[in-house]
Amino acid sequence: MNSQRKFIIVFFVLLVAFCALFLLDIVFGSVSIPFTKVIAALFGSGDATDVEIIRSIRFPKAITAVLSGMSLSVCGILMQTLFRNPLAGPYVLGVNSGASLGVAIVMIGGSVVGLQNFDFLFQSGIVIASVFGALGVLLIVLTVSAKIRNNMGLLLAGIMIGQIVSALQSLLEYFSDADSLKNFVVWNLASIGNVDMSDLLWLAPFVILFSFYALTLVKDLDAMLLGEDYARSMGLHVKQKRLIIIIVTGVLSGVTTAFCGPIAFIGIAVPHICRILLKTSLHKFVIPACLVAGPCIMLLCDIICQLPSKGVVLPLNVITSIVGAPIVLYLLFKNYKFIN
Repeated sequence: MNSQRKFIIVFFVLLVAFCALFLLDIVFGSVSIPFTKVIAALFGSGDATDVEIIRSIRFPKAITAVLSGMSLSVCGILMQTLFRNPLAGPYVLGVNSGASLGVAIVMIGGSVVGLQNFDFLFQSGIVIASVFGALGVLLIVLTVSAKIRNNMGLLLAGIMIGQIVSALQSLLEYFSDADSLKNFVVWNLASIGNVDMSDLLWLAPFVILFSFYALTLVKDLDAMLLGEDYARSMGLHVKQKRLIIIIVTGVLSGVTTAFCGPIAFIGIAVPHICRILLKTSLHKFVIPACLVAGPCIMLLCDIICQLPSKGVVLPLNVITSIVGAPIVLYLLFKNYKFIN
């Protein structure tokens, strides 16, 4: 079976799974609502309480799962190509930690000057600080990667950079007041349930624009995957493209982290799941697959979070780690080839 045909089949299956998981994510919740009433509530009819729960809480949460899954998956594949490292990802290499530090500076430091009293400035400050925090760590890791060519060495360096950034974050937490610390700790647990429709007006444009912009880079990414010398021989301006990839990754990771918190392992796991399913590393196949598979994984994780019911919701990062960590172990023990 050729790559094109395999891609069409896999993509169709992922689309079907996406539609099913999206509906299931809206159906599941702490309050039991029959499927027929869920569909009615989506169109604004039925019991007023059901309509409020579905349209104000569950629907925005499902949309957030879709957007965060797209964003983190694209971040993962861009980072793995940029560093030519199968273990690269926004959580593993400390990019999420950089974004978290930026958020901590605004949420904790901003409380000193009363920034939280100005909703627009506070929200925009969180997003901007998160993006710059992610970009800062990305640039540091990129500098380190120029000196460390070994995959495992880069992984350890990324972990250490993340630890340093986390230490600075802990220092801010230590000197913060009780209210701002509580708000930051709740945010840092990672959740897609705290994003409402007004937040989506911020999140959606950035994720959609930058995620689909990555599709225009597929040929450049294929060339970079084979090495910088090969990319230059193909007429590619490597430094310029590297900067573009950093900006796209930093914005996607920063914006997603600002609204959802630091979500673990999705960025590293989804690209590899897509490569395994498609049996190719060509970006013209893998990136579109990631744009559907990422939301599928996030929706599935959110559904699992709701399963205990009775008002109990499992922490999102617990489930994403259970899904993503085995992928990392598989790569380590099976020595999965990045370039097929």
